[in-house]
Amino acid sequence: MTTAPATRTVRTVLGDIDPARLGVTDSHDHLFIRSPRFPGQELDDPAAAADVLRAYATVGGRTLVQWTPWGMGRGADALAELSRASGVHVVAATGAHQTAHYAPGRFPASDVPPQGLSLTAPYADLAERFVTELTTGLPGAPEGVRPGLIKIADDAGPLTGHTRRTMAAAAEAHHATGAPIAVHLEPDGDPHGVLRRLHERHGVRPDRIVLGHLTRFTDRALHRSLAAEGVFLALDSPSRIGHPADLQAFDVIADLVEAGLADRLLLGADTTTRTARELGGPVRLITDLAPRLARTFGPELRDRLLVANPAAAFAVDWRNP
Repeated sequence: MTTAPATRTVRTVLGDIDPARLGVTDSHDHLFIRSPRFPGQELDDPAAAADVLRAYATVGGRTLVQWTPWGMGRGADALAELSRASGVHVVAATGAHQTAHYAPGRFPASDVPPQGLSLTAPYADLAERFVTELTTGLPGAPEGVRPGLIKIADDAGPLTGHTRRTMAAAAEAHHATGAPIAVHLEPDGDPHGVLRRLHERHGVRPDRIVLGHLTRFTDRALHRSLAAEGVFLALDSPSRIGHPADLQAFDVIADLVEAGLADRLLLGADTTTRTARELGGPVRLITDLAPRLARTFGPELRDRLLVANPAAAFAVDWRNP
């Protein structure tokens, strides 16, 4: 007796879908996010999020991957209806960011179980929370609204205890469910150290890891060596007007294309503040970045970075569905 091959799907807030249905994808963005590091810049208005998705859909956007993790105002109660109304697939996240993005000591009360859970909780407790969200659903959301990835973060400088715990928890949740792991990188961080910890120490395959903010690093050899390891690299700033990383985003893309590593690249707008949203957000990926890619490298590369690669990066053979 033979066993039928597993079917890989992308977990959206409206259910699991065939990766071929993703279409043009913003692989790293935020419809909702709040942090004490950005007071007064919160993205917390469902009507404004609806406007973003409507505009994105109008120019051809079909999927938006929100990297907002646990405790940072994910808008869990609104994501499903926003996706349904706009026709845009939305992929949500579980996971946890650096401690600087939370009120001292705790995740917000609106986003924790009744018994609470501190930032210093053992990694096994964090892993259990991540798995519960991935398999059961987001707190405060309609029944069945589940995230499709795990978001964590590196540190600037030596790893903190919190980061070591969240990496271990993310790896355990990945092994339990299959969910990919997306990592926020700091300019002074250690991308190869992140890869070693997740892959060599915790056994996560490189192709299940997405490293964000790679345009923050100027070393082209670093980009090539990471891509050659098989991880996905999220170039999640080139749509921003005036962002310093704009100056090298196309050079990074060109270098990786020349090295035969274009299949490792993802693109996203990473809209984290109200000010950034005013600059165009995910719409600029399609109206500005995509045409520039097509003119410079041909339409095949544009489609690979915005369609084919996201379908590979976020598709999962889900366990414990």
